[in-house]
Amino acid sequence: MQSQAFSRFWIAETISTLGNQMLTVAVAWQTYELTDSALSLGLIGLAQFAPVFAFALIAGHAADRYDRRRIALISQVLQCVVAVTFALLSATGALNSHVIYAGAFLTGTALAFQSPSLRSLLPDLVERAELARCIAWSNAVRKVAVIAGPGLGGFVYALGPAAVYGACAVCFVAPAILFASLRARQATHARAPATLETFFAGIGYIRNHRVVLGAITLDLVATLLGGATALLPIYARDILMTGPEGLGLLRAAPAAGGVVVSFVLFRVGLMRSIGRVMFLCVGIYGLGTIVFGVSQSFPLSLCALVVLGAADMISVVIRQSLIQLETPDAMRGRVSAVNSLCTSTSNQLGQFQSGVTAALIGTVPAVVFGGFAAIMAATLWIRWFRALYERDTIHVRSS
Repeated sequence: MQSQAFSRFWIAETISTLGNQMLTVAVAWQTYELTDSALSLGLIGLAQFAPVFAFALIAGHAADRYDRRRIALISQVLQCVVAVTFALLSATGALNSHVIYAGAFLTGTALAFQSPSLRSLLPDLVERAELARCIAWSNAVRKVAVIAGPGLGGFVYALGPAAVYGACAVCFVAPAILFASLRARQATHARAPATLETFFAGIGYIRNHRVVLGAITLDLVATLLGGATALLPIYARDILMTGPEGLGLLRAAPAAGGVVVSFVLFRVGLMRSIGRVMFLCVGIYGLGTIVFGVSQSFPLSLCALVVLGAADMISVVIRQSLIQLETPDAMRGRVSAVNSLCTSTSNQLGQFQSGVTAALIGTVPAVVFGGFAAIMAATLWIRWFRALYERDTIHVRSS
């Protein structure tokens, strides 16, 4: 039953990710067509980040007090509503950038609640000894969707934006049904009184565990400064001279690298010297960002994105395993929410930062600067979080 529950979990998560990636590439391309502005691409990231910042702690508290499956289901329904609205407005020519920003806000709200619920639900579906491998498998198949989603979204966009948004709506309905049918080993959780102390308990736990704190903040800073995904439409159209199909391939390339290493990690498990490996991967991520930034060759740009995606995935698996295996079940939702907040900060706010920086100093200098900043962050974190750098293996905490 646990195997069946986990199968439904990763299938649902994969289909949802497919829809979300298709939605992302369609929104980015349509927004750039409507506004012809790098800043507008950054504003999409800001609109998605705002609800994560506002609701992340609430979402984590909800994940520890209420049915995590039901929260995931409601999140899928909200994303479906956004996709249907975009489809109808696109078909009538009424969709504009303001509506897109509002939809991005609602999508960000759904993801703010969905992420900690799913991350904290996974350990309820599998044995703890198998959790690290299941995290690797879940990341691998999700990355397959990240690869397929942008490319599929780019090609379907040729039929019109309404077609893409309609396909996204279907991709959000199916996971809602699967999440509703899940049967977890621990379907209910002890509900501590809703006080300020319990509300901020996730932050306190991370602050008092330097290894977890270092892993989360390193990813936050490196991705916040080094991320270039918000500028991919500019690279696709103005630098690499391609169209929405090329944009889809560029968005899929990091996931292509990530899925390969995820399957390897699923087969062999986590390696030793995980701290040193994680810092090395952040450095490779920064170097790959620099190469992509200066490249004017489409194949070279794809290769650089594949490499940085592979390096980032190793770091992700190590970080998620540290958090899930070393956090008590009763607090996992709140700790996962803080991690989700940091991840969204680095992704969505990073998009805004990239858009603003590109508008100020130019697209290529902004990306190259971000790559150097990621390498510098890794260097500083080795000094500030020495215990994380010297960490050898994951410690499994009992429930």
